[in-house]
Order: sequence, then structure tokens, then C-alpha cells
Amino acid sequence: MTNDIVALIDYYEKEKGIDRDKVLAALEFAFISAYRKMVPGADAIEELHADVDTRKGDTSIHATLSVVADDDYIDKFNEVPVSVARKNKPDAELGDTVAFNVTPKNFGRIATQTAKQTMMQRLRMAEKEMIYDEYKDRAGDIVSGTVRRFEKSDVLIDLGKFEGRIPSRERVVTEEYNIGDRIRVYVVAVENEARGPEIILSRSHPNFVRRLFESEVAEIADNTVELRGIAREAGYRTKVAVSSNDDKVDPVGACVGLRGARVKNIVRELNNEKVDIIRWSDDPAEFVVDALKPANIRTISLDKENKVVSVTVDEEELSKAIGRRGQNARLSAKLMGWDVQVSKDESQHEQFEERVTDAAHNLAEQLEINDEMADKLFRAGGASIDLVAQMPAEYIAQALEVDEEQAAVILSKAVPAAAETSTSEAPATDQEDAPEAAVEPVEETPAESADASEDAAEPKAESTEA
Repeated sequence: MTNDIVALIDYYEKEKGIDRDKVLAALEFAFISAYRKMVPGADAIEELHADVDTRKGDTSIHATLSVVADDDYIDKFNEVPVSVARKNKPDAELGDTVAFNVTPKNFGRIATQTAKQTMMQRLRMAEKEMIYDEYKDRAGDIVSGTVRRFEKSDVLIDLGKFEGRIPSRERVVTEEYNIGDRIRVYVVAVENEARGPEIILSRSHPNFVRRLFESEVAEIADNTVELRGIAREAGYRTKVAVSSNDDKVDPVGACVGLRGARVKNIVRELNNEKVDIIRWSDDPAEFVVDALKPANIRTISLDKENKVVSVTVDEEELSKAIGRRGQNARLSAKLMGWDVQVSKDESQHEQFEERVTDAAHNLAEQLEINDEMADKLFRAGGASIDLVAQMPAEYIAQALEVDEEQAAVILSKAVPAAAETSTSEAPATDQEDAPEAAVEPVEETPAESADASEDAAEPKAESTEA
């Protein structure tokens, strides 16, 4: 056994952590493979084994042969005549097995080069077996590693002695990785395939968020607070439902932490992905209210048989309930396990349309136009006669699709109508507060009126000079 093989054994034992017996077993297998390649017909030998002397560096190959009668000797690769066997083993009898040294001359030097590649393959297999043994029970844990290289869209992560892979399906679409980056990843599985075990890692798995909460929130680790469900669209938004096994502990507050410290650490690890923490409820109607926040729900109807919950919201709340690209409603449905259907409240819309119709009819009567024109005028901004009176004639003509002359006629009717309306709607507090002044007006003499006019003119003149 040459020095480079000895160095190889030491390397795999100390650096790779492979047991020395496994390294020697790989070496013996390699020498047997080399012998079969070197010696013609050796493939027919059924039992071969190699002896490696790690102290002297000697290697020998032994074949185990069956003892047969001299007349029955046929298979020279697996049988030996009894007369020959007794030279090596005096007490050999028919049917016994005898080990013969079949090592060729200069076998160690020649075989070393032939066996080296085979040995390396066996050692790589042993290394992969060790990976499987060490990581098969770590599926579901979070580990740290360094980005080593890229293979197409997959990311190879250095985990120390071993290497893991983040497939493209387990990447977060909003994240970019650079070689040398230190990241935390979730161990999805250790797959023992034909080419060897492979550690599958993930940054997008929902359980990655679960493990982060368990590491940050002590109440989850000791089962005081329970994670009841997680719905995630990696890189964008995650909804987490929590409940408490202790009435004195608020599950949402425990997960958020003092001034949001706990959830901030999780959000930072997720590269600012939005995280919604929701109180779990066994009542679907109550749960969907919290799940669809910040939208305010008007009505809820449940179809328990088909697991469908239908909610209605005001028209201005519809975008909040559905969320950006439908995320809010979609994640709520995943979290509940129900089909969540969101629609706007049509009853409110109908009430609005009724109010519009009534207001337009009043405009039609006041302006002496038909209801269709009044409806157009209302929707163009003339919600009242006062607003119509403030519109330019050109704008009215454009809204009603009439000429400016007709628009001027409508405007001429709107202005006095608006004045009349404002007069009739003006408060009568002055008349009520001073009824005597209304009944008995104070009479002024012509001189007093003139003096008053002059006094009023003087400040005006001063204002002009100034």
C-alpha cells in the first residue's frame, strides 16, 4: 500500500469523518476489483477477499476454493483437487474449503493505480450514506449554510461537511442569492436516491415560518400558545392562526412581542415579507372576520356542508377584503380550509341608486327637463340645484350632449331656483330673536340718513387712499 493511499485513508477518516473500518472496506473492495480486471478469468471466481496490512503496507488476494476429488476436478476457478489442497492444508477433506493466496507479482504497485478510482467511488458512497444517517432525522429543522454555487436555477448550500440543494421550486421569487451569502434554510427532506442521498432545502416552505415562530416565541415552544395554521405566499404575505391553551395568555400578543420585537425578527429573516397574526376561532363566521382584516364585513353566510363562506362588504372595502392580486382572500381560504367568496353589498348599491333616482327626479322638476337628462346632470356632478347653478354652460352642454343655447336655458332656470332654495333653507333665528324689530321698524329722518351715508363713505375713501 503506497503512501498516497495511506494519506487518502487519513483524509477521509479525519476530514470527512468516515469510519476507518469503512475506509479499509472500500480499499479491500477496490483491490478485489483491480485483481478481477488484471487476471484473465478471475471474474469466474465466486469468493475473493483482500487482506490489507496497514502496518507493513502489504496487500494479498485470497481465493476460497472447494476441495473435490482428483477425478471430479472441472472448475479450475472455484475448485481444487484434494491432492493439491492437502499440500496447503494436510487435513483437507472432500467438500472442505481452502483459502489460496492468488496474489500476482508486483500486484501492490500495479493495483494501486487501478484501485484508486474504485476506492474513491466507494468512499463517496460511504460519505453519502453518512449524510443520510446524520440528516435523515433532521428533516423539519432549520440549518445555516453558505451559498456555494448555482446549478441552473438551483442553489447549492455548504452545510459544513455536507452540501444541500435548494431547488427552484423551493426558492423565494423575491430573493436574490450571491455566492458567500450566509442564510438559514429549512430541511424539507433527505432523499436517498440511486445516485446517493440528497439534502433538499427550502426558503419558501410554510413550515420555515413555523420553525421561526417556535424559535422566537417561548410560549409556542412550551405549548402555551399553539400554531393552528399557516398560509403562505412566499416573498409576499403570510397568515398565521394562533390559539392559547392558557386563558391568561394572549396568543397574538405573545407572538408579536414587546413593541413587536418578536415578529420583527421573523419579518427580518423573511426579508420584510408581510406577516398577519390572527386569533384562531372554531366558529368560521368569527374567524373569517379576523382573517379578512383590515376590511369591515357587512354580512356573512355559511354553507357548512360544502365548506363555503360568503361575505359581503361595502364597495369601498372590496379591494381591502380581496387584497393585492387576491392574496388576502386566497390566504384566508387556505388558512380556514373553506372556500371564501367576497362580494360587494348589492343592497347598499341599490339604496344608492334609489337616492340617485329621487335626486335626479327633483332636478328634473326644478329645471323642467326629462328624468334621463337630470340623471346625466346628477352623475356629472350636479348632485343638487346649487351645484348645477355653479356649473359653466359649456360643461352642462357637454354632460347633456345638447347645444350651449339649451344649456344656457337650463342654467338660467337653475340660478334662481338655487337662490330660492337657499332663501327658503336659511335659518329664521334673526326673525325669531327680534320679532319686535320686524313689526315696528325704526324710522329715520332724511338728515339722519344722509349723515349715515356720509359716515359710511368716509372709511371707504380712506381705504381707497391707502
